[in-house]
Amino acid sequence: MKKIVSLIVAIFSASVMFAQGDLHLFEVDNKNGFITPDVIEKAFVQNGFKIAVNSEMNLPFKKQFKKTKFKIYNLLTVHHSTLSHDLVRKHPDAGVFTPLGIGIYQGLNEDTLHVSMLTSEAQAKILDFDDSLLKSIEKEVLKTIRSVMPNAKHKFSENSLKESRNLVTKYELDLDGEDWEEMREEIELGLENGFKPVGFVMANYLDFNEELVEGGNSSPFDFYVTYSICKLKVIYTVSQTRPEAAAFAPCTMMVYKKKDEDKVVIGFPGVYNWMSSARVDNKKTQAILQKAQDDFEDILKEVTE
Repeated sequence: MKKIVSLIVAIFSASVMFAQGDLHLFEVDNKNGFITPDVIEKAFVQNGFKIAVNSEMNLPFKKQFKKTKFKIYNLLTVHHSTLSHDLVRKHPDAGVFTPLGIGIYQGLNEDTLHVSMLTSEAQAKILDFDDSLLKSIEKEVLKTIRSVMPNAKHKFSENSLKESRNLVTKYELDLDGEDWEEMREEIELGLENGFKPVGFVMANYLDFNEELVEGGNSSPFDFYVTYSICKLKVIYTVSQTRPEAAAFAPCTMMVYKKKDEDKVVIGFPGVYNWMSSARVDNKKTQAILQKAQDDFEDILKEVTE
């Protein structure tokens, strides 16, 4: 009987040990305000990362919604200068996390600064593949955060909500022998023209292929670009109840063509990740997220049909 009890305890302990949500959550005392998004950005640069955006959201919150509940709410996106290159070369669809989001936030009446980011396991789940490079990038991100916040408490978010819909939304455009350079121009123009009318803002545009070929290196792509896209109403609404969802914003959309393929691929992580990983279960907020998903898909359908 003792052996059976011991076995049950061991199994229970293992299940607890491996039970974790999709987000790393850090919190640290910041009463003096010494830890700022700029300080965190600088640490990432010093640790081998490149910065796509570091968007301060309080000003647009106040401008559009006339109020904010935060003294700090920043959306920082980063990618590693070597490891991210290796990952995208092996797995092109990893571009939806190149750059990767880091949420930084602190309430108006709060002394605690918070930082959120996706775990490598969550990224693997969303991408539908696993690779040790995801863990390597995660390790470098965590090391950087801890270098700025050595006294921070670390925990995982609550277990994610079940989600059966596709976590990455992807469209493909067959070129049928058409000139890919002309098609790229048409696609990018169509995307940029489609964003603004429905409230999307392009926070950053990254020609990732330029990075891949630096120093005379070869690239498996004819082109590879990523867009950092956000919709203020979505970010503001979700921030009221799930500020840690800042790790998903801005959304990274990839657009690429492999040299050995006659098609263009466009994709982004769907809003269903917000609902699942950040546990956004409020019906009104879900409706706003779904509207953004539908609008985004309509734009991609338009440019790929």
